[in-house]
Amino acid sequence: MVKNINSFPDPSILYTFDEVYPPSDDTYLIIDYFKKEINENFFDGLPINSIKKILDMGTGTGIIALFFQEIKKYLSNFTSKIYASDISDAAIRCATLNEKTINYKNNINFIKSDLFRKFPPNLQQSFDIIVFNPPYLPSISDKENNIIRRRSDSNWDGGERGFEVFLEFLRQVKDFLNSEQKYYIYYISSSSTDLSELNEELEILGFQNSVLNKRHIFFEDIILNRLEEL
Repeated sequence: MVKNINSFPDPSILYTFDEVYPPSDDTYLIIDYFKKEINENFFDGLPINSIKKILDMGTGTGIIALFFQEIKKYLSNFTSKIYASDISDAAIRCATLNEKTINYKNNINFIKSDLFRKFPPNLQQSFDIIVFNPPYLPSISDKENNIIRRRSDSNWDGGERGFEVFLEFLRQVKDFLNSEQKYYIYYISSSSTDLSELNEELEILGFQNSVLNKRHIFFEDIILNRLEEL
């Protein structure tokens, strides 16, 4: 009988900071998918023992990185090194505190970086799995709406079209993917953006997109996607 992780609890996140994106519906859309698609033999169809490095980009509180670290306790074939990155000093502090609370001190490799700009060269061509819950909502015009920007706006503001931040990520990511075997990139998008335009951009950049799941929240559908090489 294949052992899966459906019944495993989510990591306990004791620390949240005001300026750090908290675990939300989009976060659990990602985690719930992996609970169904990871077992002792396969990571979403890929041989689990072939997954050597996983990156949680924009880690926030660290919950997704901690989730991967947690399931390593239960699946002996899952030995991947877990990396977590964020542009925010506060997020790195928050995630590190949560890691220490669960007694995973120094097991997760934290990198403070604006996307891949400060990643060390030895991580190039190394990641088999990357998860990114990017800011995915279109910018709001300050002048028209008389809105005062806050630091936390970067948690949701994806640019004028809603996916500029994600496209910049994709322009950098190929230098850090393990091109010697099949890789996956998982990300969240929103129905409040022009998804057909986004898909056109993805094809131009050489990626094939698969919609894995979606959830309707208030005024939008949040969508979990998976990218692979065309």
